[in-house]
Amino acid sequence: MPLHDFAQNKIWCAVVALAAELTAWMQMLALHGHPARRWEPKNLRLRLYSIPATLARTGRRSLLHLADKAPWAHLALQGITRLRELAVPG
Repeated sequence: MPLHDFAQNKIWCAVVALAAELTAWMQMLALHGHPARRWEPKNLRLRLYSIPATLARTGRRSLLHLADKAPWAHLALQGITRLRELAVPG
């Protein structure tokens, strides 16, 4: 284990489990119908999680600007759009 105390390692394991669950749900909901749904975490990290972006705040909104030249930016944008559509009830 990476830490010295049992309680710290217990928290670390919980955080790792939560990250794995979030990744699995994101793949299932946001990447539905694309081969990226079956990508391993290493491929996700290399292709989607490393897309350059900036976060801008204007008024009461937060805007995420993805790099246009990133090869997988269109897939990330498509996934974000799908997640937003799911978040709005009715």
